[in-house]
Amino acid sequence: EVQLVESGGGLVQAGGSLTLACTASGLTSDEQAIFWFRQSPGSERDGVSCISTFDGTAHYADSVKGRFTISSDNAKTTFYLQMNSLKPEDTAVYYCAADLFCGSYYSGSYIFVDPDYWGQGTQVTVSG
Repeated sequence: EVQLVESGGGLVQAGGSLTLACTASGLTSDEQAIFWFRQSPGSERDGVSCISTFDGTAHYADSVKGRFTISSDNAKTTFYLQMNSLKPEDTAVYYCAADLFCGSYYSGSYIFVDPDYWGQGTQVTVSG
């Protein structure tokens, strides 16, 4: 059974940094992509970033490019989202998710698939 547990959320001032962690267990060869999604009140859940556990390729939403970095530990059991230069609009519940692959490019932007497995989420609040 795939289990994903997020941690590291909290309150941070605009311009600050925060690192989220996702501890994964039960991953199989059918889950080679780990995602970070986010959802703010009244909005849809949006893809933020994804990393391939196969080759480490990372993809980002346009809104976070250059500010957020996704990574994993060597064992590929813990995945991180380093968030820098945070803005109030980054305030959301952040979810870790897993699926076979990340998605694809369309018209210059990366479109993430809708993953099969989800964590419970961790709240990030950026005060401005």
